[in-house]
Amino acid sequence: MASKGGGGGGIVVRAPEMEKLSLAKLKALKEQSDLEVNLLQDSLNNIRTATARLEIASTALHDLSLRKKMLVPLTASLYVPGTLDDADKVLVDVGTGYFIEVRFDSIEFKVF
Repeated sequence: MASKGGGGGGIVVRAPEMEKLSLAKLKALKEQSDLEVNLLQDSLNNIRTATARLEIASTALHDLSLRKKMLVPLTASLYVPGTLDDADKVLVDVGTGYFIEVRFDSIEFKVF
């Protein structure tokens, strides 16, 4: 059984019905399926990349929790001494002025 259309809400074409389709329609069905497979593969790669980044960030936080003392950047060339009080709850800069509070004890996300 193959599906035709995007997002799972498309037309379902059963194997006996596929034998009745013209060559052009079969080719279009194959191209649509290929596009869906490529989209799923890209999504899987993005998830793997995000997972790897999260693991790297988690390792960095673990290292910081052991040290507790660090330099905090105020500008590109100005750093001040700082300490990390609680490594289980941190703010993460996700860009364009948005920060996410991440609690690693319960993996809770809070958008500011």
